[in-house]
Amino acid sequence: MDRLTAMRVFVEVATSGSFSATADKLEMSRAMVTRYVGEMEQWLQARLLQRTTRSVTLTDAGEQALRRCQQMLALVEDIEEETTATSEGELRGQLRLTCSVSFAYAQLGAAIADFLALHPQLKIDLDASEGSLNLVERRIDLAIRISSGPDPMLIARPLAHCDSVLVASPAYLAKHGMPHLPADLERHRCLSYANFGKSVWELSQGGRTERVAVSGHFSANEATTLLRAALAGAGIALQPTYLANPHIASGELQALLPGWELPVMAINALYTSRRHQSPAVRALLDFLVERFEGAPWSL
Repeated sequence: MDRLTAMRVFVEVATSGSFSATADKLEMSRAMVTRYVGEMEQWLQARLLQRTTRSVTLTDAGEQALRRCQQMLALVEDIEEETTATSEGELRGQLRLTCSVSFAYAQLGAAIADFLALHPQLKIDLDASEGSLNLVERRIDLAIRISSGPDPMLIARPLAHCDSVLVASPAYLAKHGMPHLPADLERHRCLSYANFGKSVWELSQGGRTERVAVSGHFSANEATTLLRAALAGAGIALQPTYLANPHIASGELQALLPGWELPVMAINALYTSRRHQSPAVRALLDFLVERFEGAPWSL
């Protein structure tokens, strides 16, 4: 029996709760999935799964086996796909990244595609999410984060600055009017972020800063959702220029309050350690630094 394959099959069945779904995902017959699970149980001399016509659940022995199998498969994957340079200098293996949904959509997806075109033997797995991930537990090689200051527990390499802009659709402005001063925002429908700056926006001009209490009927924890709402005429949105500028250029959105500045944040690549950093991580970091130098989306 190929025990590594059996472990992969068992882990997938335990995760999905379905023999049929596992067969589809691993491109093998359902009978073969059943055989591998049976051989795992015979090898370990324990029943790992409780099967009914409606569900597949883990036994106590199965829960213990699942943890061990996941650890062993992760170790095997690291050995098999350890990112090193070949004798010809070609990069191989797999990198795991994470970044926000909006930056992945607007910038990082295309950047990764161009990077992979230069290094076709590499594989990249991107977790686009808004939550904070434990890089060690999730085995993340690189996190691209936008913030006023990087996590002090991680090593940061600056990639670019992140400017923001207030935008609204022409239809919204035709109906509700154009704000001319920050205080005017208080009477508008503002689309706010659920996780930061939800009720107060800060604008500066000539050394003077104004904090404006804004209100609206729609908040979200993710920038592209608020962008779509602004495009639909739902209100005024505070958007990163890397996401909003193409829509401003096309006329779908209009930039508001020219001459007033919004806080600038930093886009950093974060990682856990400089020691034993793989050639592929270093190559990707250098590529991203060069690509995003000067924040080209702000021009």
